[in-house]
Amino acid sequence: MTRRQIREEIFKMIFQSEFHDAEEMPAQMEHFLGEESSLGKNREDIETKSNDILAHLEEIDEIINNVAEKWTTERMAKVDLSLIRLATYEIKFEELDPAIAINEAVEIAKKYGSDNSPSFVNGVLAKVK
Repeated sequence: MTRRQIREEIFKMIFQSEFHDAEEMPAQMEHFLGEESSLGKNREDIETKSNDILAHLEEIDEIINNVAEKWTTERMAKVDLSLIRLATYEIKFEELDPAIAINEAVEIAKKYGSDNSPSFVNGVLAKVK
């Protein structure tokens, strides 16, 4: 799998967390990752990073809410929010070059989001740096 494909799988896990209680997520993750035979050796990385993002969600959302003018995480579209959370984690906790994290989030937004998602995701993440 490419890094983008791994990132997409992590995005899907973060997105799923919007629809399940925290107690349900381990079973949901097992169900989702168990069905993805193409994950191979990347399964553990996807699970570990997804869990770490979910563990830091409060901090990540605080960062996002502090930079998103006239927006809060509660008002954001779930696809956009999931991508912004993933990229914010990569920038703040993994210290990934912001340009890479933002570009990857924007590219995934083009695939999964609305017509406005790429520009919205880019605008919020540009302030996260």
